[in-house]
Amino acid sequence: MDLATSLLPVVEALAEADVDLAKVRVVSDWVQYRENFREVVDLRPILHSVPAAAGVPVSLGVREDDLEVAVDVRRSQDAPLKELTAALLRGAPERIVLEDWGRGSRSCIWDFNALYWSALELWEKATGRGYEQALPGGESDARNIDAARELILGLFSVWDRLAESNALPDELYVVELGVGNGGQAKVFLDVFRELDLAHGRGYYRRLRYLMCDYSQHVLDLARETVADHLAHVSSFALDATRPATALGFLQYKVFLVYVSNVYDNLPTDEVAQLGGRTYCVETRAYLPAAAAEGIAAAAGATPAELPGLVHKLLRLGPALLPEAAPAHFPDVDSAVDFWRRTWSALRLEERYVPLPGLDAYTIVPATGRDGLTTLSGELLRPLLESGADLRMHVNNGALASFVDSLMLLHPFGTLVCHDLFVTDVNGYRTHFRGPGKYDGSVVNWVNGPLLAHVGRRHGFDVTYEPFRHRSGGNIVTMTAQTRD
Repeated sequence: MDLATSLLPVVEALAEADVDLAKVRVVSDWVQYRENFREVVDLRPILHSVPAAAGVPVSLGVREDDLEVAVDVRRSQDAPLKELTAALLRGAPERIVLEDWGRGSRSCIWDFNALYWSALELWEKATGRGYEQALPGGESDARNIDAARELILGLFSVWDRLAESNALPDELYVVELGVGNGGQAKVFLDVFRELDLAHGRGYYRRLRYLMCDYSQHVLDLARETVADHLAHVSSFALDATRPATALGFLQYKVFLVYVSNVYDNLPTDEVAQLGGRTYCVETRAYLPAAAAEGIAAAAGATPAELPGLVHKLLRLGPALLPEAAPAHFPDVDSAVDFWRRTWSALRLEERYVPLPGLDAYTIVPATGRDGLTTLSGELLRPLLESGADLRMHVNNGALASFVDSLMLLHPFGTLVCHDLFVTDVNGYRTHFRGPGKYDGSVVNWVNGPLLAHVGRRHGFDVTYEPFRHRSGGNIVTMTAQTRD
């Protein structure tokens, strides 16, 4: 990649503008997601004090930057970078703003994400393909037979030892979060039955497999997929960030919590350490003016009406939108078309807002249940202060799900998760880690060092290794077990 081609026009535009170059950061990312929330060039203001609040004390040696210019080098080669940067520096472009500034985990992009899973059947009908086809390779690694065999033999080993000491429960619980269309559950159950027949201990008879997902439509499909094993299967529609809310009756009883490609799809904030000061990355969703005009015209509306229509869509869903706005959507198909057009055009503005103190930032609030207390921003300190400037995900939803799931585990239980994990904090300094768009949903990489840090504080050893049963992919396997 010729960085001069990507950066020189940006620097020239900055030099000709009325900005203090000593207070400008220029960052380059290769944004690998072809569908994402970024423009080729973005400006991110760096605020020196919390808006509408008291200023944040400045320590000695802190660098006071004013502005960050972000360039997507994957799309920059044929773009007029100097002109784009100069236009942004002259003033904000025309945009249809859909929400106020706020932390990333509270953005309406997560309402779109939830809508995708709740109305998945309508999206798939419109696109003519299942959601799993959007994954690299067209299917989840969770279906891998060798991986299932390895998990099951590990369970058998644990259960054999417990059986020898008469400590094995009558019911053997396995929980899968994010069951998808049931492909993984079927592989697991088929292989389990086969291995148990050879093993001769009758574990299949005692197995209780709990399929859990946000989408009832997905669960219905999954139940059809595992029809041969329904006597051993239960299904639960639940929020993946709080699995114990629905599964609290299984506290300390689950031998395996299995998660695949779920954590990267849960709400997250981002935080940054720039020049010695800690910031929260605030976002605001918008539609570029040109795209907004096309979307509005197709719906028989004006661009100014789009925010109201978008929020009706997110609140009611495409099936009910024609009843709420019949002048714009004569039928469900037109509502789904509006949904897909809006999602494709959706972008995020970003700005850096100082955090008054990590102890004042709550990653995950307490739920009132025994053992689950507030996760404070202080947990971020060892990572944020690990060296050079850093911007990273907090993965609030993944952390909530992870800690909640740990409470379900039997003392000899294991949590196994296949996902997009950053396993070294320096990975955030070298690669773009999201957000991107997978079909109609959001995807971010998961902060592995942070989950491992939190796991250790809860008495669990957390390890990471590349997914062993397929080469060339980005999927990493996380394993959490009670510390010996």
